[in-house]
Amino acid sequence: MKSFLIGIAGGSGSGKTFLANKIFNTFKDDVLIIQQDSYYKDLSGLEFKKRALENFDHPNSIDIELLKTHINKLLNREPINRPTYSFSKHIRKDQIETLSPKPIIIVEGILILSFKELLNLFSLKIFINIDSDIRFIRRLKRDIKQRNRSPLDVCTQYLSSVRPMHKKFVIPSKSNSDIIVKNENDHKSIIKIIKRKLVKSS
Repeated sequence: MKSFLIGIAGGSGSGKTFLANKIFNTFKDDVLIIQQDSYYKDLSGLEFKKRALENFDHPNSIDIELLKTHINKLLNREPINRPTYSFSKHIRKDQIETLSPKPIIIVEGILILSFKELLNLFSLKIFINIDSDIRFIRRLKRDIKQRNRSPLDVCTQYLSSVRPMHKKFVIPSKSNSDIIVKNENDHKSIIKIIKRKLVKSS
């Protein structure tokens, strides 16, 4: 049986990872999660100061060719060597992680539904639509705690690139979705839809 490929998009802090983990906790070993953030282009050829000035919320920051190649390999039941990314240094780490295909594959990230070359690969496309103030607070807490960034850096990046790129690329990609999630109450419906589609495809 071909893997059931799910795309989860939405603004930064909208709850994409939370929903992906909810699906994972429901279907357990049948789920593989791929994060868009693992596929940032390697900027090791630039000085750190220049790397830090890059717009990481623009589609050009993503190595879409590698991501598409990896998705197709997984759909063809082939393993991939997924890159890992250092958010503090803005470069790819030396480590790679070998991942094998699973019956359910989730690809999540703010720009996932912005890439036309990926849209036809998905069996289900989900967009999470959450108020901007809630998303910003979540991002602020995450970046300070997990990515060792200062509140000033987070706010500066949000105003200079996150917010304008959200308006330019993320919001328009909502029209490419099959389902729009507005709150956590919609998660149960998502699980039911996945179960129905898996039964049909089996």
